[in-house]
Amino acid sequence: MKVTVASRTKMKIFIDILIFTGFLVAWDPRSTGIAIHEWLTIGGIAALVIHLLLSWSWIVEIGARFFGVLPPRTRFNYILNSLLFIDMTLIMFTGIMISQKFMPFLGIVVERNPIWRGVHDATSNLFVLLLGVHLALHWGWIVRVSKRYLMEPVAALLGITGAAVQQREAKP
Repeated sequence: MKVTVASRTKMKIFIDILIFTGFLVAWDPRSTGIAIHEWLTIGGIAALVIHLLLSWSWIVEIGARFFGVLPPRTRFNYILNSLLFIDMTLIMFTGIMISQKFMPFLGIVVERNPIWRGVHDATSNLFVLLLGVHLALHWGWIVRVSKRYLMEPVAALLGITGAAVQQREAKP
């Protein structure tokens, strides 16, 4: 079965929305509770793996050409994504090392070490910065895909025509 570009894009935007929503909910464990923070993060690992698999051909292609001729924006994007991956790996590892709910649920005792807490907090703060740059870099794609696969179908369901949507967008 061949996967079309449109279906891959729909899956990517769905996974990205899922990851971002989970991130917003899990971001501050004092607000949601440590159990929700830890379990959403574990679920986020699965979503992140799917996100990476959907982008795997790009990762391999750019990785192979990284030291060759590439547009500066593509090279920057690859470096940024690599930093995000390293940072998220550190966040997840240190999160496991300071786990209060998930690891005990599995029957695994993790010895408390304040260094892990400090690294977890620092890498989490760095993640927010890297994510902001990542979102800014991809904002055009986010807007185009959201319009095409989210807003247009909802407008069609509500009976709003494309011309009506364009008129609303054209007004200052």
